[in-house]
Amino acid sequence: MKIGFLFPGQGSQSIGMGKDLYEKYEEVRDIYKKVKDIIGIDVAQMTFEGEEEELNKTSNTQIAILTMSLAILKILKDNDINAEVSAGLSLGEYSALIYSGILDFETGVKIVQKRGEYMQNLVPDGEWLMAAVLGMEEEKVEEACKKISKGFAVPVNFNCPGQIVISGDKEGVEEAEKILKEMGARKVRELKTSGPFHTIKLEKASEELKKELDKIEIHKQNSLVIKNLDAKPYTENDDVREILAKHIISPVKFSKSLQEMLDLGVDTFIEIGPGKTLSGFVKKIETDKEINILNVNNVETLENVIKFVKEK
Repeated sequence: MKIGFLFPGQGSQSIGMGKDLYEKYEEVRDIYKKVKDIIGIDVAQMTFEGEEEELNKTSNTQIAILTMSLAILKILKDNDINAEVSAGLSLGEYSALIYSGILDFETGVKIVQKRGEYMQNLVPDGEWLMAAVLGMEEEKVEEACKKISKGFAVPVNFNCPGQIVISGDKEGVEEAEKILKEMGARKVRELKTSGPFHTIKLEKASEELKKELDKIEIHKQNSLVIKNLDAKPYTENDDVREILAKHIISPVKFSKSLQEMLDLGVDTFIEIGPGKTLSGFVKKIETDKEINILNVNNVETLENVIKFVKEK
C-alpha cells in the first residue's frame, strides 16, 4: 500500500469543524494550543463557537483549516500512518509542506497567517467572485472566459475532469456563467470566497508574501510534495519561496497533481481536514488501478482510517 495525503483548501470550512476531535484527543488540543501560542489567535474558539461570517474571512479561514489538518496529522503519525507523497489544494499545499518537513511547524503557521491576511487585505477594490464550472472541458472553459465583453474572468483551479473554477470580478464571472451555460456547462456554482484568488489581481499580496518568505528557512524534505504550480514534485533545486509567492497568482493544477500521484504509485488517498471535496476529485480521475479513497474530518472517520490502514 502506498499512501498519499491530500489537504483541502479554502471553501471547505464550517463552524464546528474538528470539535469532536478536539474534545476527544489531548494531542489535538495540544496542536490548537501551539497555534494559539505562535500567532495569538484562539482557533478553537473561533472555529467551534464563532460566527460563520467571521470564519469565512480569508485571514481566519486559512489558519483554521491548516490547524485542523495539522491536528489530524498528529494523530495519524502517532498511529504510524505516513504518506510517501502529499498534495494540497491551494492553501492545502502548506499543510503538505509542513508534513514533509520543508517548512517547520512554527514557520508554516506564521506564513499561512500572513498569507491569509495579505489575500484578504490586499485585494483591489471591487466586487469579486469565484465559481465552479461542472461538466465542461478545460479548453471550452478557457474559450468562454475569452468571450466575455466586460470585466475579468479566468480559469484558475483545474480540480478534476469536469470541474474547473473561474475567478474574476463579479461582472466578468457572471457574464462567463451565462456563456458557459449556453456552451453546455452542466452547472455553474458560485463559491464561498472573498477575492479573485489565483489571478494577477493578487499581485500586491504576492509581492508582500514574498518579502515574508524571503525571511524563512527552507528544510530538506522527508517525503514528496506535488506542487500546484506545475503538478510535479518539489526538488532540492526548486526555489520554494518563489514558488509560494507565485502560488496565489497562478492557476492550481490539481487534476494533474492527482494524476502525478497515481503515476508515482499511490493507491490509497487519505484526505485530511474539513469536508471531503478532494476525495470526490480523486473519484473523477480515470485509472485502471484499484485505489482506496478515505477522508478524515471527525472522530468516526479518523478511527475508520486507523483501522483500515492497520488491517492492510
